[in-house]
Amino acid sequence: MPTPSMEDHIEQIYLLIESKGYARVSDIAEALSVLPSSVTKMVQKLDKDGYLVYEKYRGLTLTTKGEKLGKRLVKRHELLEQFLRLIGVDEDHIYEDVEGIEHHLSWNSIDRIADLVQLLDEDKQLVKRLEEMKES
Repeated sequence: MPTPSMEDHIEQIYLLIESKGYARVSDIAEALSVLPSSVTKMVQKLDKDGYLVYEKYRGLTLTTKGEKLGKRLVKRHELLEQFLRLIGVDEDHIYEDVEGIEHHLSWNSIDRIADLVQLLDEDKQLVKRLEEMKES
């Protein structure tokens, strides 16, 4: 089971590969606001655990296991952002709030939030009532 720090690294690597086609240690370090040496250590651990393949000075690639988890982590993050928007959380708090809670919810809880988001997405009247509650 990956730690929150491992999840953050896998998620960022996945996003970088999706947007740029590659992920370098320096890019990961910049995105996560950590030292490149810390990223190198984590990448070596993720390589050992089968989430990616890392070759010093050549870069890294996600394994099928790493890509699957990366995709799931990105979807979790997007889902929680969507959920917080739907319930009326101020936009300037959403990213920080998601970062604070995403690692502390079980996948079962994430699935239930997904069900609720789908329900809210389908029921615009319910969303309107939530907005009215926020204003009062």
